[in-house]
Amino acid sequence: MSKKIVFSAAILICSCLWVNAQTPKLKKAFNGKNLKGWAVPENNIWWSANDGVLTVKNGPDKKGSILWTEKEYENFIIETDFLFGEGTVDSGIFLRTDSQQIQLGISGSLKRDMTCSPYIAGKGYPVEASNIKQLLKQEDWNTVRIQAVGNLYTVWLNGEQVLNYESENAAAKGPLGLQLHANRDMAIHFRNIKIGKLP
Repeated sequence: MSKKIVFSAAILICSCLWVNAQTPKLKKAFNGKNLKGWAVPENNIWWSANDGVLTVKNGPDKKGSILWTEKEYENFIIETDFLFGEGTVDSGIFLRTDSQQIQLGISGSLKRDMTCSPYIAGKGYPVEASNIKQLLKQEDWNTVRIQAVGNLYTVWLNGEQVLNYESENAAAKGPLGLQLHANRDMAIHFRNIKIGKLP
């Protein structure tokens, strides 16, 4: 066996080991029955769990709400299925802070779908996720996967990478949150919420 083949094989093995090291075992963050493990807002009328699905919808006063994980995370992967419900859906997943999120649905400021794009307070949407129109299923379940390593956010939609964004002021550590935007008449559903910690 030539030295070149041996070297190439060694590189391949190291690459596989690195990928495996960066792909943690994801653990269920939602048990499908109740909101255990989440910091439920006082006087909760928005969030409900039923038959494996977490649903959030606006109340009559159209107040917003965030459902935070009780645990805090530094480097992580979060993966969830989501299904748009009734109304104009404006939701997202907060990343360690309420000032940075990955959008799900229609942007209130841009008036168009910005699913999988980062919203950064003070900057708006600095970049837009790619190929969303082709990948996003408006009336069926989708799967979003978000990886945050330091200030680098990588996002996949239905198995395809659609975003790689480096935030200048990402929070180092904090909980993850699901958003119900205020002043909307909307609902969104989540299932199979899983989170894994990265080194």
